[in-house]
Parts: sequence; C-alpha cells; structure tokens
Amino acid sequence: MLALIIANLRRRTARTALTAAGIAVGVASVVALLSLSAGLTQTAGELIHLGRADLGLFQADAGDPTTSVLPLSLVPQLRHESYVADVAPLQLAVSAVDRAPSAVVFGMEGGSFVGRRLVFTAGRPPAAGQVAVGDLLASQLHLVPGGTISLHHRAVAVAGIYHSGTAFQDQGVITSLAEAQRLAGRTPQEVTTIAVRVAPQVPVATAQRRLLRTFPGLQAISTPDEALRAGANSQLISKAVVLIVVLALIIGVLAVANTMLAAVLERRRELALLATIGWSPRQLAGLVLGEAVAVSVIGTGVGLLLGYLAAGFLPGALGLQSYISAQLTLWTLGRAMLIGVTIGLIGAVFPVWRVARTWSAASLAQA
Repeated sequence: MLALIIANLRRRTARTALTAAGIAVGVASVVALLSLSAGLTQTAGELIHLGRADLGLFQADAGDPTTSVLPLSLVPQLRHESYVADVAPLQLAVSAVDRAPSAVVFGMEGGSFVGRRLVFTAGRPPAAGQVAVGDLLASQLHLVPGGTISLHHRAVAVAGIYHSGTAFQDQGVITSLAEAQRLAGRTPQEVTTIAVRVAPQVPVATAQRRLLRTFPGLQAISTPDEALRAGANSQLISKAVVLIVVLALIIGVLAVANTMLAAVLERRRELALLATIGWSPRQLAGLVLGEAVAVSVIGTGVGLLLGYLAAGFLPGALGLQSYISAQLTLWTLGRAMLIGVTIGLIGAVFPVWRVARTWSAASLAQA
C-alpha cells in the first residue's frame, strides 16, 4: 500500500505540492509565533530580574512594562520597609539609540545594586555625560571606549563596555538616571520601574503581598508569566498564537479535505478496480487516509524548516532583536508536528467516510 500511496502522490505533483504548501504555511506560522512567544517570556524575565532583583515594581494596568510611570518618591519609602533589603530605580528609554532603534537605554543611580553587578570588559563605568555600552551592542555597532554613540541625534562619549550576562541588557546602553529620563521625556520625579531585593529569610511571595497591600496602584512582578499577563501587548501576542493555530487547522483541514475528495472522485475506476480484485472498504479507506497523512507530513516538514528560518529572521527584520530572540525548543517543534499531522487526519475524515460508505454499499449490492 505504501508504494501505491507514493505513486498516487507523485502522479498528481502539482496538487500535492499546493496542498503541502498550504499546510507548510500554517505550521511555519505556528513555529515562528511559539518561538517568538517563548523569547518574549525570556525577555520579560530578564527585565524583572535586572541585577538579580527579586521583584520588579511597575505601574498597575500599564499597557506594557516599558510604559510604566512610577514616582521616584517611592524609593525612600521602600527602603524603610523591613522586608526590603535594597531598591534601585530604573528608567528605560526605547528607540533612543539612533543606529539601533531596538536597543534599550537603562538609566540608573550611581552605585545601585544593578550597576554593581556589571563587569567592565573594557574602559570604566560612565561619569556624568558619558555612557557604557553592552558588549553585544558594542560588537554590533563596532564601538570601543573613547568612541561616541548617537542618542537622539546627539553624540555621547562611550566610557566603557560592560557585560551583565543578560542578553536584553547586554544589547543596551547604561547611562545616568537623569539622562535616561530626558531621553524618555520623563520628569526628574518619574521612573519606569523599581528593582527590589528582598531581605534575607523573607519569602518573595510574602514581600510581594506586603508591597501590594502597602502601596496600592503598583504591580509587584516576580516571574516572567506575571509580566506577560500584566502587559496588554503581551496578552495580545499570546492570543494571536492561539488564533494562528486555529486558523492553520481550519485552512489546512479544508485544503486536505478538498484535495482528497477530488482525488476520490477522479479515481472512481481505479478504486472500483481495487475493490474488484479483493480490496475491502477498510483497505480503500486506509489508502485515502495514508495519502492525506503523507501530504501532511510533507507539508509539516517544510513548515518546520520555514518556521525555524522565519523565527530567526523576523526579529532582526522588524528591528526587535534587542527585545525578542527566538527560543526554539523540542516542545515547540513537537506541538507544530502534532498540528500538522492532525490536519491530515481531520482533513481525511470526510473523504475516507465517502470511500468506505460508497464501496460498502457496492459490496452489499453485489452480494
């Protein structure tokens, strides 16, 4: 039967290719979106835990963490809480690096625990009017200490190159809190987020509950999943993944069903001949099902490759490589393969039923 399935697919090359291409597009979309969604989760975790912070404080109901606005006056109040070991106000400025719009400028106070964790591989920490550049961004823009980087069309001296171990931060720029506030268009009394280190022996969940109770209007985020749920844009991306999966299933199922039904109608004589020489309705149905699954497997294989390429290409093409890097896992590939095979199985249901019913009736009539 396998040889016959292969022969039938090769006999209708154009139809097989078009059906497989439709499945491939759906599977590729699923792979790319799942990979980028996983990358977004990783970035969210890196943003929360800058400088090995336990918690990140953000404005409640902010559409995106980078749009959060917190009063700087919260900092001394937080430092007086017994369960808080240290805090570091941070100002994030996006689209401020002219040659790398996706890079983020991190503004922080001198001596903050976030800054103390930076390892300078070249140069030194920035002084007033200077910046430090992450080693990934420095490599991309070919920057060295003593050079300059353009921030909002203004050349700023590069004092040093740092490494934090966090890709999101290593693709950015460190500057003073005041300079980042200026770049982001914020007042000196506003920051994006406040990184919090919890006191020893205090569970993070306990500190989180106490912070929310003491300071209404805050979001205290400790995990990437919480960050994704907090951001409206992230929720839209998660819902888009589900929508693409559903659309891929619907479009793929219709394509397979249409192709296999047309093949069944065109091959009535062939199927009748097979029935005449002893093929049972179950065997005929298995032949049609095998062809549908084979087309789905071909489309799924091509889709996995296209999805892998798209996931790696899209962030750079859209200028988002500093925010998102594709995280392609075996679980992602497994889900995409399952969707591709499911398309073939569901799409073959009606054609298989049609074949089984038709030749069962023919067998009864001959009897």
